[in-house]
Amino acid sequence: MSRDGLLIDFGGVLTSNVFESFAAFCRAEGLDPDTVRDRFREDRAARDLLGELEEGRISNTDFERRFATMLGVAEPDGLIERLFGGMQQDEAMFDAVAAARRAGVRTGLVSNSWGEAGYDRSRFDELFDVLVISGEIGIRKPAPEIYALAAERLGRPPEQCVFVDDLPGNLKPARAIGMATVLHRDAAQTIAEIEQHLGVSLR
Repeated sequence: MSRDGLLIDFGGVLTSNVFESFAAFCRAEGLDPDTVRDRFREDRAARDLLGELEEGRISNTDFERRFATMLGVAEPDGLIERLFGGMQQDEAMFDAVAAARRAGVRTGLVSNSWGEAGYDRSRFDELFDVLVISGEIGIRKPAPEIYALAAERLGRPPEQCVFVDDLPGNLKPARAIGMATVLHRDAAQTIAEIEQHLGVSLR
């Protein structure tokens, strides 16, 4: 089945690996490299705090102060920037999304945000028809509502959409409403899978 809607995550898909950036942050702060990852996986309080940030219910400053305490980090100011300091844009993925849009595919960003200013939006006008950012709508992945809203804004039924994310747990609700899904591991594999679903060349 050929589809004509592409919905794509930001951190870890259009950028290098988020958890590698977290590990680099931990090493710079004198922590075990897995400290941040393990906090979000194993500590309910940390996950709840992240949820508040991603849904826009607390400010960057509040998150940084509270999460710094959880980590035992002395300097909370600029904590979010330091957490993501090791991430780089994946130009191959950016170019693939731009190519899809030029080919007539409707494109949208579906991203859980880390506060008020977490994106370089310089290419967003080129890449995306719609933006669905959790902190701006008060809903975050993997809530089913965010996928339905993204398809609605894109002007496509879910069955016509492909959704790409680097976290398996974020793909399941998209599949449940009929979207094709791609688990991102590297640009070459992801682009090939998207091409198969959309029936267009992205290179």
